[in-house]
Amino acid sequence: MSTISPATGTETELDRGTQTGEPTVAHIVKTEPGENATAKVLEARVTGSLLEALCGHVWVPSRDPKKLPLCPVCRDIYDAYRMFNDGLGETPQD
Repeated sequence: MSTISPATGTETELDRGTQTGEPTVAHIVKTEPGENATAKVLEARVTGSLLEALCGHVWVPSRDPKKLPLCPVCRDIYDAYRMFNDGLGETPQD
């Protein structure tokens, strides 16, 4: 007869889409109609909650995004969205 013993120890698994190091680019945050992206980023900084970018990248904001280059994938997605939505500015903050 064999015995079954419980596993001991812990195993850590990181979500591959979650950024854990220093950011290399600034992302455009996904928002729902009526949501303010700046308020959403501020809340995430304070609470440590995750944000999702247009490109699908998931992270907790920690640095000033104005000091980083814009994610080219986020930019392409935003530009495509602008083509079908009148009134959107050249950049999301416009």
